[in-house]
Amino acid sequence: MKKNTSIILLGYVTLILNGNLAAQVESLPRSTPEAQGVSSSKILVFIETADQKVNSMHSFMLVRHGHVVTEAWWKPESNSKQHILWSLSKSFTSTAVGLAVAEEKLSIDDLVLKFFPDDLPSEPSANLKKMRVRDLLTMTSGHQDEVKLDAESNWVKAFLSHPVPHKPGTHFRYNTPGTYMLSAIVQKVTGKTVLDYLKPSLFEPLGIRSPKWDASPQGISIGGYGLFVCTEDIAKFGQLYLQGGKWKGKELIHSSWVKQATSKQVS
Repeated sequence: MKKNTSIILLGYVTLILNGNLAAQVESLPRSTPEAQGVSSSKILVFIETADQKVNSMHSFMLVRHGHVVTEAWWKPESNSKQHILWSLSKSFTSTAVGLAVAEEKLSIDDLVLKFFPDDLPSEPSANLKKMRVRDLLTMTSGHQDEVKLDAESNWVKAFLSHPVPHKPGTHFRYNTPGTYMLSAIVQKVTGKTVLDYLKPSLFEPLGIRSPKWDASPQGISIGGYGLFVCTEDIAKFGQLYLQGGKWKGKELIHSSWVKQATSKQVS
């Protein structure tokens, strides 16, 4: 087994410019930066600059041509420690929607209200009635602002009761609760939380071990944030999309969904 090309301690930072590391389950291949056309010295400059200018760095991983060429962790973080992904969790929720669409469990043009007959406001507005799954995915649900869910006992009902002043599909507004609704829809049509739904179809094939996802009071994966995985798990997820949804010759995500998910949707 080859040794690392170099391991450099920069204060509280453990930085590895890779040769080959000890094998890990379903890990990405390792390579030296130069073998993939990247300058080690420039990577070091970037790491040192980030360390100085970015508050509270946790980890860094550089993948080139499918190979990890640099990885770094700021103590007390490590390669085996899971991180909360915050809004990157949304991309995993979107992927779950894509998988459910491929299984014909729903359509992105389905109306949102059809999934929640027991949580409707007494008089749904005309705009709320027009809201589609597509509008949640593109954050064009029609809201002027986000509904605050943390203090609510029923997050779905709170979302559906929030004013929708704009016609869905016409007004962009960043909307984390909208992604929660996507998670709730996936759970409605599959009978599983997004976390459990993704385990056999995404997490296990990628070798993402023991992922965790915070849940709402109703036991629904939060969707818009709250997923915990390791740094390399994020890199593998990104590489999967770069490969058009294929992993080791097997299609995990339909190529048409990858194309939609990585294309401009809102002007």
